[in-house]
Amino acid sequence: MNMRKADTRVFRSFRLLARPEQLSLVEELLHAQGFAFETEDFSPLARKLIAEPFPLGASLASLFGYSYIQDRSSMLPPLVLDPPPGAAVLDMCASPGSKTSLLAQLVGENGFVLANEPNPKRLATLRQNLLRQNLLQTGTCSFPGERIPMPSASWEYIQLDPPCSGWGTEAKHPTVRKLWKDDKVRPLARLQRRLLKEAARLLAPGGRLVYSTCTTNSEENEEHIRFAVEELGLMLLPLRPFAGFFFDEPAQGVAGSLLVRGHVDGAQGFFIALLTKPGHCEIQRFPSFSLPECAPSQHLVPLATLEDEVQALLPPGESVVFGDKICFLPKAGLLHLPAGLRWQGCMLGKAHDGRARLFSCLHRLLPSVPGTDSLNLDNIAPLIDLLAGRSLETSLTAKQIFLYWRDLPLARLNVKGSRALLASMPPCQGRWHAASAKV
Repeated sequence: MNMRKADTRVFRSFRLLARPEQLSLVEELLHAQGFAFETEDFSPLARKLIAEPFPLGASLASLFGYSYIQDRSSMLPPLVLDPPPGAAVLDMCASPGSKTSLLAQLVGENGFVLANEPNPKRLATLRQNLLRQNLLQTGTCSFPGERIPMPSASWEYIQLDPPCSGWGTEAKHPTVRKLWKDDKVRPLARLQRRLLKEAARLLAPGGRLVYSTCTTNSEENEEHIRFAVEELGLMLLPLRPFAGFFFDEPAQGVAGSLLVRGHVDGAQGFFIALLTKPGHCEIQRFPSFSLPECAPSQHLVPLATLEDEVQALLPPGESVVFGDKICFLPKAGLLHLPAGLRWQGCMLGKAHDGRARLFSCLHRLLPSVPGTDSLNLDNIAPLIDLLAGRSLETSLTAKQIFLYWRDLPLARLNVKGSRALLASMPPCQGRWHAASAKV
């Protein structure tokens, strides 16, 4: 399909998480720590690392939630699904959230992505990643993917990236084919087929379903697509190859699906197919907010406990308390999901003595322009000090101030006397203190 000469060097890829007007500032922050990269042709958000002086995950951009490491092939399924701004999307097998977060970027702040993950530990990782990336337009739930308690034909956009043998990761894991073959693969294939059947049930007529795996095994890919077309009544929509990738011809005549060739251009082997259900899409919308089922102690957070400035910066939705956790529930999710469904929105902070303590990492809830109660830095050394747990001297007298780097919103700081420290942080931010000291 793609006839240009292959580049067999290994590259690491990542994605920027910022508004269009902030992208150049995030790139400057990465350059300031010595990172070099190129823009990928297939997405304006994707970057290919050229120079990595230390692990990208320890960079300031990553720790402040403005970049996310992701294999370039893994970015393709959300781009294939291509939900429009404002859409609602179901991600059936979501953790660790790489594709979920890209979907959330695509649907924007007025859209909604519900990420399902049945494994409790993986669910915690998923929630941490979405919080780190400031994706308030997401929600999470925890159901077996093959039995999700939602009405049939209730989703116009569904992503299904099920557990698989991972043959496409062979360049990083050379023994993967020996570990996952024959009898070990067959239970996976049966689970994948059950998940695909459930996805077909949940898909609305006229809706779109992307099926993807990081394996090149036809038993887990092409055979399932034939099953979806011949027995589930779905239709395969042909896909065009993306620029910058090499593709092999899919097996068994499943024309129009994509099979990314691994070992070249730093990409994993990946299979992607786009399906639709014949008919016209009529998604049920609920006429008013329906709060999810939760503990009896739940109550709406009184508006007085959140600053007026924060209320103005939140997308449409509701802030609620689950125990001592303040969660944000997007309006699009409240209108889309049935009452009684157990799900959780993105955490904003903790409620204590009737007041809200917002997490410092939520730069999404900082004013876009620094004000009088802001610390706007021009170099990175003080940022590294803060992430290492050290304080900064300040002449600002407010109890809480906002931190920026060259007008890029970063975090909230608590002020005690003349010293400023990072404000309260969720568990996922504990790794901040291991930030690299490289300047």
